[in-house]
Amino acid sequence: MDLFEREKVLLAPYAMHSAASRGRTYPESPHPYRAPFQRDRDRIVHSAAYRRLSAKTQVFTGEAGDYHRTRLTHTIEVASVARTLARALRLNEDLVEALALAHDLGHPPFGHAGESALDRCLAADGGFCHNRHALRIVTEIEQRYPDFPGLNLSLEVLEGQAARANKQAAAERPLLEAQVVDAADSVTYDTHDADDALELGLISIQELLDLPLWRQAEVRVRRRHHSLDDAQLRRAILHELIDCQVGGLLACAQARLTDFDIDSVDAARRAPPIVAPSDELAEQKLELERFLAERVYRHPRLLTMRTAAQQMLAEMFAGYLARTALLPDAYRARAAHVGWPRTVADYIAGMTDRYAQQEHARLFA
Repeated sequence: MDLFEREKVLLAPYAMHSAASRGRTYPESPHPYRAPFQRDRDRIVHSAAYRRLSAKTQVFTGEAGDYHRTRLTHTIEVASVARTLARALRLNEDLVEALALAHDLGHPPFGHAGESALDRCLAADGGFCHNRHALRIVTEIEQRYPDFPGLNLSLEVLEGQAARANKQAAAERPLLEAQVVDAADSVTYDTHDADDALELGLISIQELLDLPLWRQAEVRVRRRHHSLDDAQLRRAILHELIDCQVGGLLACAQARLTDFDIDSVDAARRAPPIVAPSDELAEQKLELERFLAERVYRHPRLLTMRTAAQQMLAEMFAGYLARTALLPDAYRARAAHVGWPRTVADYIAGMTDRYAQQEHARLFA
């Protein structure tokens, strides 16, 4: 059985089948034993931008310790949850994984703090958005193949990433595979940002247990386990939180697939969101996110690090703009097409936290 025939057997009619792919920007011959979206996934994993995620901030910088997530571990966790959802819904797992592995490729050093700094630096030149930058990486900046710029990913992967960058402007719903990745991203950061903050002592588990989502998870855990110490309770609740969110997403998605009579990719695009939490779960997640925004993301320790990181990147932006000869040859060549401000920002955005700190100290301190 060839790859396309196998998908006919395994995938639902509303899934994105590889045989229906619109191809790539630069046409390529089919691979003898890998389907198109599997090739996309492999190209992303082997890219420099993907490897650099291991040394980029998720929420907390590396100086805080080694337990908390990096952009890479977050990405792997998103891919894991997304594949679980995709398999249960009979969607294209290769496409889901490619979208998940690519979704944070565009993050600059120091995460959202770095993104805000570069956005201010480029205020007169279109701003900076990590989702749009991910598209630049996979279509222009990565140079790993002799036949084309970028990674030449399938148009479906590019479309899914573009939908993340332009959510308000989309004329139709994203593919269900893209909806799955967005949902998995939300499940992951809502759960694991709280876990990291607990580990660092920024918040207490009792504060979280005052929130309905955590309180209900604790009740279910204690029904099964009657004598857990604090560490065991925390881990059990975290597992329960992921399981209940994924289970809730699946139940809602399956009901909506039936209610809206979704029997094709086109029908899924025309329908309201399919892979989304129930109203009750959405409200509980929103309450948790408000808590995290106030108690974690705006914690004085984080704000101090955030301010220092933003000042560093602003100084680097101004410094490279004044001394463009410091940029690598490939980036100086890009300036003729996209201008110096965008070129400098693209170069800085590719740095890891550690490399940005080293280069700032070496060149601009």
